[in-house]
Amino acid sequence: MTDEPTGDGLDPLIHEIARLRICAALAATTAVEAQTLKAAAGISDSALSKHLRRLADADYISQTLGTSRGPGRPRTWVSLTDRGRTAYAQHLAALQRLTQAP
Repeated sequence: MTDEPTGDGLDPLIHEIARLRICAALAATTAVEAQTLKAAAGISDSALSKHLRRLADADYISQTLGTSRGPGRPRTWVSLTDRGRTAYAQHLAALQRLTQAP
């Protein structure tokens, strides 16, 4: 299976359930901290990293390293790019058409 959108508008890259949850969380706001996405998708750190890499490679998301306050790692903030917002909206529209088809 490729990550290219299908003729019916479904996007296999977004359709994978963890990436769909990630995109849904990102679509609701301008940026989300990576650990919040991990919780929203119900996945491990390593799985989150792999899913974010796939979305970033497709230019669906951008990631920004924030500053750290106190001990620990700096926070990574994730946003949908314009291309990602468009792809997500098209995927949702395709799902809507699919569920309304006779």
